[in-house]
Amino acid sequence: MSAVGQSKSAGWGVLPPLDGLKQDFPASIVVALVALPLCLGIALASGAPLFSGLIAGIVGGLVVGLLSRSPLSVSGPAAGLTVIVFDAIQSLPSFQAFTLAVVLAGVIQMLFSLTRSGVLAEFVPSSVITGMLTAIGLILILKQVPHAVGYDGDPEGDFAFAQGDGMNTLSALWYSLANQLTLGAVIISTLSIAFLFWWDANKPKDGPLKLMPGPLVVVVAAVGINALFGVIAPGVQLQSRHLVEVPVAEGLSGFLALFALPDFGQFGNATVWTVAITLAIVASLESLLSVTAIDELDPQRRVTDKNRELFAQGGGNIVSGLIGGLPVTSVIVRSSANVGANASSKLSTILHGSWLLLSVLLVPAILNLIPLSALAAVLIQTGYKLAKPALFIQRWKQGYTQFVPFIATIVAILFTDLLIGIAIGLVIGFVFVIARNFRSAVTLVCDPDGKSCMVRARRNLYFIHKLELQKALNGVPDGADLLVDLSATSYVDLDNIDIINAFIRGAPFRDITVSVRGDIAEKSVTLVNAPRRELVHI
Repeated sequence: MSAVGQSKSAGWGVLPPLDGLKQDFPASIVVALVALPLCLGIALASGAPLFSGLIAGIVGGLVVGLLSRSPLSVSGPAAGLTVIVFDAIQSLPSFQAFTLAVVLAGVIQMLFSLTRSGVLAEFVPSSVITGMLTAIGLILILKQVPHAVGYDGDPEGDFAFAQGDGMNTLSALWYSLANQLTLGAVIISTLSIAFLFWWDANKPKDGPLKLMPGPLVVVVAAVGINALFGVIAPGVQLQSRHLVEVPVAEGLSGFLALFALPDFGQFGNATVWTVAITLAIVASLESLLSVTAIDELDPQRRVTDKNRELFAQGGGNIVSGLIGGLPVTSVIVRSSANVGANASSKLSTILHGSWLLLSVLLVPAILNLIPLSALAAVLIQTGYKLAKPALFIQRWKQGYTQFVPFIATIVAILFTDLLIGIAIGLVIGFVFVIARNFRSAVTLVCDPDGKSCMVRARRNLYFIHKLELQKALNGVPDGADLLVDLSATSYVDLDNIDIINAFIRGAPFRDITVSVRGDIAEKSVTLVNAPRRELVHI
């Protein structure tokens, strides 16, 4: 962990510096455009009021953004919680009882922070983290292509393989391409994708256009093109089912009525507590994995304080639950869009929450003119950036111990859902970690006449190495001079020390002279029949 990297974020306190405003301002607009359909889609897939998803997105930007010390992570409603939230809402008496569970989950997350539980994120293999990012990139592409061509049967933000419309990711992709092509959507998405990739490659380095976010150009142009279709080709114009659907309130009182307090009368309901504990654990794990992954994408390689992140997520869930929102976590899709838009600090996160709040408060009718196919184009480009072919080549060159967990994580996430896929990837990753520790940790080398031998520990010895050590010592021929080399170790557990000492005690009966080398030996190994010395080269 880099002390320098940590200090940059840890020193900000609550408010970030403003010296990165030129980067953070346009980046925040990109993130808001990415977040808008995901907030609505996740709420729809969760069986919750649509506005509850927007509340979670706003809170994720303003509250979590202020409390967190992560420079680039963006929080909001998470696809990984969709199934849990849907089942919880069905099992509880009311949605207000569910939001009480969200508040309690936030309190539990703060307790996790106090117990320093954020350290768990440091034990996740990098191959699994990279696999998770790549899988999400592929899912974005596969899930957004149907929206890009005009099939909007599956809500935005649903990352599960099995969809609520009875299809799965692959069948929906085929069905949309074979049967549901909508000319207006195809024209808008094709032009949008082409422009986004062209803009990335040819964006001006100087002048005011340098700050122009490509996704904003795409969205504004898409609204204009769709309006033009209404004039010159009404049959091609996209109708409301292919556009963003933000709830429109009548006046300030109607807007405030969209918020709701939890039902505190359900405090004694055991199911509420079960849901709260489940949400706290799963949301915490998802947030820890997300911020760890985003730290790896950060060009400045800053390191997020994981315990502070749990505190921030807990604070966000308390506020979101209190005003009728869904649970929040750090979200990879928004965060990676933030990185891709060249954000420099958490000011981008906070501003994106402000844009969401102002837009749903002041201009919801204008938001409802945005074609989903244009937003799909933005997400497809984001997915490509996460799943570039170069990532596969890089992991392949690192060897099968990195490539297999990487691919396994991708496949598992693609064909199950985010949480199950990550769990499978972790299991396979840990299997390879354990397998590496089972590889030869102890070697026996003897000269041709068997008079001089060396048993060398190549790394720290744990109980799993007992058999290997015993086998090496048993292979020493009678009458040999033996060097037990522990110089490469900083730890040898008691079981292995006992094996070495037992061998030394029995060595005189086999006419074996034993010498031991290494700092560990000075403290732990008792020589019976010879002084410690170093043998000549063997």
